[in-house]
Amino acid sequence: MKVQQQVQAQWQSLSKRSRRVLRVQAKSSPDAVLRGRCQIVLSLVQGCSPSLIHDVRGCSTSQVYRVAKAFIEQREAGLADRREDNGDLKVIEDYEWWLLIVVCRSPQDYGYRRPTWTQELLIKVLQEKTEILVSQTTMSRLLKRLRIRLGRPKPMVGCPWKKARKTRRLKELRRLVAELPEDEVVVYADEVDIHLNPKIGPDYMLCGTQKTVLTPGQNQKRYLAGALNARTGRLSWVEADRKNSDLFIRQLWQLVKHDYPNAKCIHIILDNYRIHYSRITQLVLQAIGGKVRLHFLPPYCPDHNKIERVWKDLHDNVTRNHRCRDLQELMREVHSYLRWLNQSLQRQYAQERAA
Repeated sequence: MKVQQQVQAQWQSLSKRSRRVLRVQAKSSPDAVLRGRCQIVLSLVQGCSPSLIHDVRGCSTSQVYRVAKAFIEQREAGLADRREDNGDLKVIEDYEWWLLIVVCRSPQDYGYRRPTWTQELLIKVLQEKTEILVSQTTMSRLLKRLRIRLGRPKPMVGCPWKKARKTRRLKELRRLVAELPEDEVVVYADEVDIHLNPKIGPDYMLCGTQKTVLTPGQNQKRYLAGALNARTGRLSWVEADRKNSDLFIRQLWQLVKHDYPNAKCIHIILDNYRIHYSRITQLVLQAIGGKVRLHFLPPYCPDHNKIERVWKDLHDNVTRNHRCRDLQELMREVHSYLRWLNQSLQRQYAQERAA
């Protein structure tokens, strides 16, 4: 007797309720394995051959025969997933805890010469720590479930200050922002380079193809100095052909004369780039009459300057892989995006204050 006929005979022996349950499970069961087995049984009941089910569903014919045999011998009970009877789970909380710790460190911390992790090396190190050996497939599923991704590390330079001194300075700056009087302003300031030769970054493309980005060959540059209001999210910027003290001085006058003319004091949080404390900059600050106060971050701490995220968004949305023919076209795109971002940031900051 053909397998279809045997399955159909077993199907006829089921009660109406059991048939209805199998139809529902084949359509909407949250268990994908059970759902697939029920669909195979229904296809056999309808007279489809194992080879046809293989072509339509993409499963192997051997799987079709295994499901049919289980259904013929044990009826609907043969369709249940019995992997829970395989024994105790290998991946327990202690194993996951060790995986999270190990991934945050380097293989060299565990006596290996390789500086980056592979799944095979993770399995080996975790076996040494937990005496549990898992397959590479299990490790792959575990990494996905714990949201451990394969990414590109961020290069950085260590701060030369002692940890206590660095922490103390950062706390002072956070306190400045939190306790700022209403008649004073605090902004995060920094400069950014705009290159006509586009920054190259990842993009989606078809398999077997590679997108191209035309470059002008001879690079041209323009520089922006920006200031982000720590309280309102207002963004302002000035532009220049060179990244020197004149650019920063232009930004100071922009803040004092145009952006915040009524502020009692303008506090600027910024890095230790030389144009921020040059001799000519000091003379301008004296001429302003103490209305501007500079607060320097610890060296090599860009993550604590909030305007750095603005420049990252600018590169992600405008300059990376751009197709502008000349610098004028590129700068129009830059200014257009910054105007839109300025409005977006102010709405975002207003919503956070209201909340």
